[in-house]
Amino acid sequence: MHHSLPDEPQTLGADLRALRKARGLTLADLAERLGRSVGWLSQVERDKSDPSISDLRAIAKVLEVSISMLFRHAPATATEAGYIVRAAARRPMGSKTEGLVEELLSPDLTDDFEMVHSTFEPGSRVSEMVTRPTQEVAYLLSGTLQIEINDTVHTIYPGDSFRIRGEAFRWSNPYAEPAVAIWVIAPPVY
Repeated sequence: MHHSLPDEPQTLGADLRALRKARGLTLADLAERLGRSVGWLSQVERDKSDPSISDLRAIAKVLEVSISMLFRHAPATATEAGYIVRAAARRPMGSKTEGLVEELLSPDLTDDFEMVHSTFEPGSRVSEMVTRPTQEVAYLLSGTLQIEINDTVHTIYPGDSFRIRGEAFRWSNPYAEPAVAIWVIAPPVY
């Protein structure tokens, strides 16, 4: 049986399975609470299926952990820990099928803010308006994004930035290219 070394990062599925077992829940228990099938959950735990950000929020809520716990980075070297996050060490979260994949850029969540790298897949959109008790500024690196803030739709191009302070918003990327943005969010919501 393969035992991973302490400095070897666990997969998301392995972390979810460990958290579920630590709470004494069976696959069936957790699937029922999530309103999902045991087969789907089993695939997520075996890293055969990528849960969406919405799925992860629901799972984190039931397991009573913050989503940020699931965004774990591979451990940094002693001299870099708390300071440097290497690109290869980040764990992408979310799914291309839902259309949003996010990575935590901050070394941890001990600051008054967090930095997140978001990739919005071509043709993706969030249908529900989102309202968060946060201040957020995003900068678009590439692609084109539509952001609706308080019923006004804005088209954002590379180099543009925008701010949301608790307003209801939703995004869409009706274009052929992925849109990539860096967000600074305070307080850290994940």
